[in-house]
Amino acid sequence: MPRGTFFSDFEVGHTYVSPTRTVSEADVMQFAELSGDRNPLHVDEDFAKKTPFGQRVAHGMLVASISTGLGQDLGIFEGTTLALMGQTFEYRAPVFFGDTVRLELTVESVKPSSKGGRGTVFFRSEVKKQDDTLVIGGTWTVLFRDKR
Repeated sequence: MPRGTFFSDFEVGHTYVSPTRTVSEADVMQFAELSGDRNPLHVDEDFAKKTPFGQRVAHGMLVASISTGLGQDLGIFEGTTLALMGQTFEYRAPVFFGDTVRLELTVESVKPSSKGGRGTVFFRSEVKKQDDTLVIGGTWTVLFRDKR
């Protein structure tokens, strides 16, 4: 039996809260190499000190990527997800080296498939720092299997 959550078990309004993850300098440097995004705001300490942030910041896409991993840590997707159909991201605040983030997914609506045996769940996603600052808001649209 899959560990994940089946479509019919999702309740509108329910919020799933992930474990946390601390963003490190090594995370940012590895992401810069992997993505090719070596913007000095992320990788050059002297440059970043002269910006409004006063220090280097993690890539928004790195934090968004971390959020997908945090989503997997929830267990709701394991063995029941058929497709990630869409995600949106709105960057609201910076994440600095050493900040700890978590993901909160709230079920906003559900839509059964006309084919049966599956349905789409629409989540509001919020990535927050240790002080509850919202750093990324957005949506996830996921197609899940159902029990039948």
